[in-house]
Amino acid sequence: MDAIEKNLLHEVAELDALPVGAYNIRANGKSEARNTTANIDIVTKEDKPGIDIYIKPGTKNESVHIPVIISQTGLKDLVYNDFHIGEDADVTIIAGCGIHNCGDETSTHDGIHTFYVGKNAKLRYIEKHYGEGEGRGKRLMNP
Repeated sequence: MDAIEKNLLHEVAELDALPVGAYNIRANGKSEARNTTANIDIVTKEDKPGIDIYIKPGTKNESVHIPVIISQTGLKDLVYNDFHIGEDADVTIIAGCGIHNCGDETSTHDGIHTFYVGKNAKLRYIEKHYGEGEGRGKRLMNP
C-alpha cells in the first residue's frame, strides 16, 4: 500500500496497521488483505462481487473491519456484502469507503449490504465515507 492508500485506510477505519481479528480490506476493486477468526468467517461470493461475513452464535467482544479504498481514477466498484450474525452474538462491524481521485474521470463505490441478525444478537455498525484528491473527477460513494 502506498502513502495515499494508507491515509485513506486511516480516515475511513482509523487503521494504521492491520487490525487484530477479522478483516477484509478492499483496494481498487480487489481484496488487498483478509483474516478470519475462530468465530468470524469471511467468504468471497461466487455469483457476484462481494463477500459473506458469518459470525458464529454467541460470539462476544469481537469486531470485523471491511473498509474499501480507491485510488484509481475512473474505477467503478460494486460489491454485495451479506452479514450473517448468529444468535446471542455481540459484535462490531467497521465499514466505510475512502476515495482519492487525482484524475478527470469519476471514481465510484457502491456497497449493497444485507443483514441477517439472529435472535438476541447485538450489532454495532460504524461506517465512514471520505473523499479527497486534486483531480476534477468526482468521488461517488453509495453505501
